[in-house]
Amino acid sequence: MKKSMLTAGLLLLAAAGTSVNASARETTLRFGHFFPAVSAANKEVFQAWADKIAEASNGELKVDMYPSSTLAKPNALYDAAANGITDISATVLGYTANRFPLTQIVELPGVAKSAANGSCIVESLFEEGLFGKEYKDTKPLFLFTHGPGHIHTANKQVKKPEDLAGLRIRRPSSVVATLLEGLGAQPVGMPAPESYQSLQNGVIDGVSLPYEGELTFRLNELTPYHTEVGGLYTLSFIVTMNKRTYNRLPANLKKVIDENSGMSWSETAGKVFDELDTKGKAQAVEMGHEFYVVEGGGNNPDWKPVLDKATEQYLSELEKKRLPARKVYARAKELSQSCPM
Repeated sequence: MKKSMLTAGLLLLAAAGTSVNASARETTLRFGHFFPAVSAANKEVFQAWADKIAEASNGELKVDMYPSSTLAKPNALYDAAANGITDISATVLGYTANRFPLTQIVELPGVAKSAANGSCIVESLFEEGLFGKEYKDTKPLFLFTHGPGHIHTANKQVKKPEDLAGLRIRRPSSVVATLLEGLGAQPVGMPAPESYQSLQNGVIDGVSLPYEGELTFRLNELTPYHTEVGGLYTLSFIVTMNKRTYNRLPANLKKVIDENSGMSWSETAGKVFDELDTKGKAQAVEMGHEFYVVEGGGNNPDWKPVLDKATEQYLSELEKKRLPARKVYARAKELSQSCPM
């Protein structure tokens, strides 16, 4: 009897050991971002990446998704990755003001022509080492941009800069704030997810966003006037990883992460965001909205002086801080011509 009980106990211990070892072979990563769970950004970019990681690692790496700022607010997501609150974060670089000034050169007027174009530019600049030590505290996986940003208003059609006088316009970053101030608007800083309630409550009169943002955050419901100033701005994003989390991975799993980083996923994100721009504008058309397309875009004589001044001001400020702003800007403009449109 004692022998049979001892044998049973040893079998249980062996089974428990197998279970622990199996569990140890699976590593779960927490991925936080601010997009809604139902959004295409979550499903077609971030979750698609997570699924690829699981497949490529034969199930050894699992990625749990935390959308809608579940783990950290939009402006805290980068630091969440740096500090280990998340293992991976996706966020807008301009939400942490003045932290990534060289990267945000991509956001200046006339640099990026589409999400695909901007994503190629920003990822190329990073891979060429032109952003210096801006990401010394995390491990970037890939960078990308959304498509052209426009102006969307609740009660008034904007056709010329003077039409913006006094309007409170949501701005995503300090770069865009400078543009809006120069155009006469009153920029109000806030992450995109806060825009709907702010418009609804009359806190702001409009937003600066691509059509993707109008669709993703349901803002077409509240902004029936759209002004397209070609080349006004774009916005840079990052998907980045906690360094300690990465360094703890065994070599084979580090390889999975490395092989699913870089340009291929920047291209994927750019393609998705361009498609969302098309869908967002189509929705606005279907809703019977009013559109004004500025002839000549950013080169229109009513708009160009302000945009040129804002660009020069931004580059000069960075040069005063001994940052190679004009070198990065010149390279960005070169890549704008060579990267896919």
